[in-house]
Amino acid sequence: MFKINLIILLSAFLLSSCGERKADIVVEKSDTEIVMQIYKEAVEALKKGDAFFAGNKFKEAESLMPQSEWAAKASLMASYSDYSRNAYSNSIFGLERHLKNYPADKNIPYVHYLIAICYYEQILDEKKDLRPLLQSQIKFEYIIQNYPDTDYATDARFKLDLIIDQLAAKEMSIARFYMKTEKWIPAINRLKIITEKYDRTIFVQEALHRLVEVYYKLGLIEEAKKAAKILGYNYQSSKWYEKSYKVFNKNYKTKVKKKKKEMGLIRRKIKSLFE
Repeated sequence: MFKINLIILLSAFLLSSCGERKADIVVEKSDTEIVMQIYKEAVEALKKGDAFFAGNKFKEAESLMPQSEWAAKASLMASYSDYSRNAYSNSIFGLERHLKNYPADKNIPYVHYLIAICYYEQILDEKKDLRPLLQSQIKFEYIIQNYPDTDYATDARFKLDLIIDQLAAKEMSIARFYMKTEKWIPAINRLKIITEKYDRTIFVQEALHRLVEVYYKLGLIEEAKKAAKILGYNYQSSKWYEKSYKVFNKNYKTKVKKKKKEMGLIRRKIKSLFE
């Protein structure tokens, strides 16, 4: 009887010992599982609006498995996180790095597009720094040339129109300044850039008229007439042609027209879709 009781006690002890050992066992996660967990945390943080924390977590995920498929995803998402918090320089740096480190990534067209957008969203107006305008123009043209059948190219074409308008506005702003300070030759050079390079923008009419004014003031009557003829041939009904006509005919009275509310380029483009 004693032996039976001893065996029962020993069996109970062994069972309890096994249970304790099982509880002590920690199943280690694989590197992939760890990276996936970090990546998931980063995504959740981004959804909640904590882009800074998300960016750091994406970078952590990339560094843990630099040769895996998760690395390229994490690299791109880290740059997107920077973009979403308006840290454009950091985003561009990360995206350029992505192009070098992951040239075979299927998301390369999107990477180029996001770089272009980072430059584009730094454009304030024609009086500010010209560099973002030029950089975004280069990138959008690259996208149109290399990925013509993508949605990125479609949007790039639209944004290029706005960029070209901005570049023309920049030249006109400088030309007006030169005219105001009576620096006639630099003014002529800027106005010629608009008529030759940005002839499809709304600023070409004013540029031609300003050339008429400057040439006439300098006594270059034939040059003034030539600019006026071009303006009249292409935009005879415009207010700028009427003003140029008055340069040569001082007694001409400008017709009073009912002023219409001007629409911005974006509104005009939207309106055209309904006509």
